[in-house]
Amino acid sequence: MSGDAHSNELGEFLKARRAEVSPREAGLPDAGSGRRVRGLRREEVALLASISPDYYTRLEQGRRQASSPVLKAIAEVLHLNEEERGYLFELAGKDAARPRRMAARRVRPQLRRLLDDLATSPAFVLGRGMDILAWNPLATALLTDFEAVPEKRRNYVWLLFRDPSFRTLHADWERMARSAVAMLRREAGRNPHDQRMASLVGELSMRDEDFRRWWGDHHVAVRSGGSKVLRHPVAGELTLDWDALACVSDPDQQLVVWSAEPGTPSHDGLRFLASWAASADHSAAES
Repeated sequence: MSGDAHSNELGEFLKARRAEVSPREAGLPDAGSGRRVRGLRREEVALLASISPDYYTRLEQGRRQASSPVLKAIAEVLHLNEEERGYLFELAGKDAARPRRMAARRVRPQLRRLLDDLATSPAFVLGRGMDILAWNPLATALLTDFEAVPEKRRNYVWLLFRDPSFRTLHADWERMARSAVAMLRREAGRNPHDQRMASLVGELSMRDEDFRRWWGDHHVAVRSGGSKVLRHPVAGELTLDWDALACVSDPDQQLVVWSAEPGTPSHDGLRFLASWAASADHSAAES
């Protein structure tokens, strides 16, 4: 993501979003089957946002800065949700000439201590670009042996798309992968000068058709929480909730904790996995 590439990210985002809004959804007359353009035309967005077509065209081309009222009007026309609105305003307000200082990709000590104390919940720390910075033993037992993964590959998105066993583990892989791509694009908008993130996006775009297509959709999402279904070779099928807890002293780092509803088969499965992992560690230590 060079400075030039990022400067037109706003335009690419707007084009992707207007392609998903039909004239009927925007309150315009339906032109019928003869319409060649998918979604809204530039001039239609301009009309609905009460700005000139030339103004909007230059905005999409990266040749015009937009004011907050104009951005709000465009967001309404394109039916942007809260996360997409935030992304739109971030892109429009970026100062591409002033690179953000890149902090070291090392886990915060207090997060490391929390990981060590979480004996019955799988947990790991995600850094910028969804790099996996640290993990506890149960996360290893649940997901993969992170220690055996080369450091430059310890990235949640890379593992989802390029590690066959990691991919197979996720029963609802496509939903998880789409969500991860949207989260990564949100972070890319915040950190346009992060070369490691740019390299990750470039590699996955070249090597994986699904990633390339979903990245081009320009959907964005905030990493906060949700649920996943895993098919684990030892613990069986697990339906787990996950929550991402931000570190106040370093917002780029989040503690991700997985849990299951008490009394459910998934909760029993996690407890069994924790016991199995502890036994395996004990056997390895004795050998």
